Amino acid sequence: MNSSRPVCCSRARIWAVTVGWERPSSGAAPVNEPAWPERYLPGTGDNFVSNEVVVAGLSAADVWRHLVDTSRWESYYDNVADIGFPQGGGPVLTDGIFRFGTFGFPPLDAHVVEFRAPAEDTPGRLSWTAKQDGTPEERLDVLHAWLVEDLPGGRVRVLTQETQIGRPAAALATERPNPMLNGHQAWLDGLIGAAAE
Repeated sequence: MNSSRPVCCSRARIWAVTVGWERPSSGAAPVNEPAWPERYLPGTGDNFVSNEVVVAGLSAADVWRHLVDTSRWESYYDNVADIGFPQGGGPVLTDGIFRFGTFGFPPLDAHVVEFRAPAEDTPGRLSWTAKQDGTPEERLDVLHAWLVEDLPGGRVRVLTQETQIGRPAAALATERPNPMLNGHQAWLDGLIGAAAE
């Protein structure tokens, strides 16, 4: 095995309900998950996906800098466009509002609702909400959450989860393969690739 390249184990999951994870009895590190406002609790919306990668040879800090720098997104993820900051700031996310288009939706204003960079023994947390107004057929309400944490053995875990509410979300949920599940896996894979460069 070439130790200069990260070794990646990838999982993509769809969960009907998240009830919390217990600490494994093997003495492994506890597993963290995003903090969910009640409105967006996994399994209660019209579409929910969860994607995760665990990679050796990278740190949470390596990944985080590429995740929060929106000027890099289009270089490693082809399902994002028209990124902007209508109130100024950017391209690095911290708080406030940014805008981007994805999954064929027009650019939506996304409000950062949680931002905490990773630190020793503390996972990085980033989440935003976005809404599309319009007729009942057009309305969409989303919370997208990221968790980036160092694991023992020089590994990093990156988890991204999204809950969507509205008829467009319900339609996405019935498509096979699920475009959101596959799209977010492509985002994760691209993020890891960018962090490994």
